Amino acid sequence: MDTPEYNRFVDPEKMEAIIPDQGSKELISTDFQELKQLARQGYWARNYTLRRKVYQKLIEEIPCRTVTPDASVYSDIVGKIVGKHSSSNLPLPEFVDNSLVPSYCLNPQGEEAVRKILLCIADQFPDISFCPTLPAIVAILLHYSIDEAECFEKTCHILACNDPNKRFIDQSFLAFESSCMTFGDLVNKYCQSAHRMVVELSEDVLQVYSDWHRWLFADLPFSYFARVFDVFLVEGYKVLYRVALAILKFYCKVKSGQPLESDNVKQDIRIFVRDIEKSVSPEKLLDKSFAIRLFSRKEIQLLHLANETALKQKGITVQNKRQFVHLALHAENFQSEIVTVKEMRDIWSWLPERFALCQPLLIFSTTHHGYSLTRLYYHCEGHEPTLLLLKTTTKEVCGAYLSTDWKDRNKHRGKLSFFGTGECFVFRLKPKIQRYVWVVIKHPELAKSSASAPTTSGLQFSHTAPEDPSKRLSPFLATRHFSLPSKAESMFMAGSNECIIIGGGGGQALYIDADLNRGHTGHCETFNNEPLCSENFLISSLEVWGFWNADVQE
Repeated sequence: MDTPEYNRFVDPEKMEAIIPDQGSKELISTDFQELKQLARQGYWARNYTLRRKVYQKLIEEIPCRTVTPDASVYSDIVGKIVGKHSSSNLPLPEFVDNSLVPSYCLNPQGEEAVRKILLCIADQFPDISFCPTLPAIVAILLHYSIDEAECFEKTCHILACNDPNKRFIDQSFLAFESSCMTFGDLVNKYCQSAHRMVVELSEDVLQVYSDWHRWLFADLPFSYFARVFDVFLVEGYKVLYRVALAILKFYCKVKSGQPLESDNVKQDIRIFVRDIEKSVSPEKLLDKSFAIRLFSRKEIQLLHLANETALKQKGITVQNKRQFVHLALHAENFQSEIVTVKEMRDIWSWLPERFALCQPLLIFSTTHHGYSLTRLYYHCEGHEPTLLLLKTTTKEVCGAYLSTDWKDRNKHRGKLSFFGTGECFVFRLKPKIQRYVWVVIKHPELAKSSASAPTTSGLQFSHTAPEDPSKRLSPFLATRHFSLPSKAESMFMAGSNECIIIGGGGGQALYIDADLNRGHTGHCETFNNEPLCSENFLISSLEVWGFWNADVQE
């Protein structure tokens, strides 16, 4: 078998040791669905020449701005830009946020070339303010390019993608942090065991999840990252969420019951990813990734946009450099007659990330406002979302996170009707902590997203202009986005002058009467829950909490 013709930037011995070449293959199809399966199966993963051809084809097909810098631009500017710096120690652009250039089997000439390309990109894309993933992307593309100029052109093509339905690379701190919050939301819904583990080991889970890009673009060994990048070029950003979720699932499985290798979970996950070869093969990692049945691409876009809006309300813009965004529950300011600070932190870890950034605000309590449903509505209207907590006379504690303003009950002209979204959930804290989310999250086979039209990498583009998701913004996990078998799977919350009902279909997760004195709980189809406390109960106290964003109020 002939040795592949690596370019002058690659160390052949290191490359052969990590990804031995298995000889020539031809691309057998350019149909998107078939190409998607070939990427997932690693069809071109062990053939250097074929991978280079496939990357070239995929990147050429990405729709991008009319004026996008190409190889000739690089040839024109590289001497002038690099000449400003010492050739022995080229700096990295500020937007990489101190990220290192990964070696990825590059020789010293290759590592220097990555720096040169990044400096030229900074010159041609002055709007990029934060992009720590770019060194890894340039490094892998340099492997599969003829020269620096071709690598520059490929990278620019990805950066200049102008299809609003596609995302490849976050180019601002706002987009980066929004994706971190979105990842945290996905962990909360799809990796509940891992999420519980992180909550137990860290006071600020958002800071742990803010490292998820590093797991992929800095810590994964090259042979793993290359497999992920193969699929990324075909399927786009969503695959990154899948792989990071799979990494967290494997971390939880391997580390369960074992002591941490470092003094904090954030660092321990990074150590696990760097040594992932000890635990998981690339094939198993990708198999696990694609076994996770995520929301549709549209739903994830809606969630990302909602998180961006929350960050903008905290004053973060596209020009911002890195800053710390923390979960906002402060023990010194928190007082409740129902839950402790520790219990409220557990609840806070379940919230959508954009609301976990807010401070809890007590808006109703039976102690201060009396046992009246009318008064509860009066104090809660105008607040969205809300958190309902109740304690029974036998000291059981349960509650619900409710995504929608209670005033929406008035849209149905006094008729008891359900409303809300799939972000609602119910829970119990005592005697045993347990959360129950929307049944569709754990059983996606119950609903097919009505908005998840197939998207392509560019090999089969529609001739119609792409639709900007921000122009069709609607609530994340709104039931109208899904084809549900019956209404029973979407009975989130309902209210009238006689009662409040949370969860329906075959029973009610919570029923509370107009005097806020009595209630009952049982299994319901919306949340597929067990009873949250004794089936028939008397209420000792009830509280409703809102979410206060100090940055907006000031």
